[in-house]
Amino acid sequence: MTESDSHASGESVVEVEFSIEDPAYPFVSATAGQDCIIELADMVPRGEDGYAEFFSITGIESEQVQEIAGSYETLEVHLLREYELGGLFEFLASGDCPAFTLAELGALPRQAISLNGEGRIVAEIPPQYEASSVIDSFLDANPDAALVSKQHRDSFTPMFTGSTLGQVLDTHLTERQQEVLRTAYDAGYYEWPRECSGKGVADDLEISSATFSEHIHAAERNLLTALFDSETGLN
Repeated sequence: MTESDSHASGESVVEVEFSIEDPAYPFVSATAGQDCIIELADMVPRGEDGYAEFFSITGIESEQVQEIAGSYETLEVHLLREYELGGLFEFLASGDCPAFTLAELGALPRQAISLNGEGRIVAEIPPQYEASSVIDSFLDANPDAALVSKQHRDSFTPMFTGSTLGQVLDTHLTERQQEVLRTAYDAGYYEWPRECSGKGVADDLEISSATFSEHIHAAERNLLTALFDSETGLN
C-alpha cells in the first residue's frame, strides 16, 4: 500500500467517485436522449462470476428497459416492481457495467446514477486492496471515465440500511428466508471479498445449494424491493 493510500492506522476504507460517459455501458446509453433516471439501489454477488444489481429506473417504460438490456449478452433483466413510468429491476450482470468492473477489481459499488447520458458511480475500496491500483485499473479499462473524488472513511457503509428494517423483515420475508439470510450474513457471505460461499452456507443450514439459492434470491429481492420503496416513497 502506498503512502497516499494509507490513513492513520492504515485500515481505512477509501471511497472513490467516478464520472463515466461511455455509451458501451447500458447504464449510460439508456439515458442518452431519454428523459429518464437510472439509480442503483443495491448490488450483491451471484455465484462465482456475476452480480445482481438492483436499479430503480424512472421516466421510461419498463418494456423499453427490458428491450435495451436484452441486446447485451452479459445482462439478464427481471422486473421486480412496476411504477407508473419505470420500475425496480434486477440485472444479473457478468460484464458491460462499470459497477461490475469495480467489483471485479475488489471495490464495493455503493451508489450509481445515470442522467442525460452521464453516469456517476461511488465505490468503497477495502483496506486490503491498494486504492491507487484499483483506480488506475478502472481508468485503464474506461479511458473516458474521470476520477471525481477520493476520500478515506473509517468503515464501510452497511449493505442493508433503514430504521424500519425489523418491520420490513417480518412483513416481507418468511421465517425461513430470514433464517437463511441471517445465516448467510453471519457466515460472511456478504463480506467483500466474500468469506463464505453459497455452498458453505447451504452446508451450515443442511440444505442443498439449489435450495439455498432459491431462498437467498427470494429474500434479497423482497428485502431490496421493500427497502427501496420505503426510502423513495414509491408504491
